Amino acid sequence: MHALITQGWPTVFAFHGTGGDERQFAALAADLWPDAGLVAPRGAVSEHGASRFFRRTAEGVYDMADLAARTEEMIAFIRSHKGPRYAFGYSNGANILANMSFAAPGLFDGIALLHPLIPFAPPPATFAGLPVLITGGRHDPICPLPLTEGLAQYYRDHGADLTLHLHDGGHEIRPAELTALKGLMP
Repeated sequence: MHALITQGWPTVFAFHGTGGDERQFAALAADLWPDAGLVAPRGAVSEHGASRFFRRTAEGVYDMADLAARTEEMIAFIRSHKGPRYAFGYSNGANILANMSFAAPGLFDGIALLHPLIPFAPPPATFAGLPVLITGGRHDPICPLPLTEGLAQYYRDHGADLTLHLHDGGHEIRPAELTALKGLMP
């Protein structure tokens, strides 16, 4: 795990995508928020050698028991860090982050979900103005647009201050998404 904490500044949690690691977003986080602390956990699940945050049985088919257990473990880890907490995740990292927000809506002061795939109905939650950024590609073969838009509507309907940023590409992160991400922290 990579952890660099700067006193007096918020902590940013960065969750990598499948096959990434704790270094995937270290330089990006340092560039976007140079004075913030950074905590970047590595997913503990190996899928054919690729790090992930929870198991799945097929593309878009999650092992829900494993997701629930790993979500609770990650929430306990996040709670051990005091002060303002912001988080972003890409793909599999966005999925574990979204699930943490469903289970513990007040855990973070702002979240960004880059290309999330939530193929299940999230439970009711109250987000009370929580800043939430969701980004995605209109032609993303992994995260279909209707599911991305449905997740955005879920957050809106449950009180989040939602920003949806879509581009005309696929599963790749584009520069405009990074610009939107920079606005996550005040």
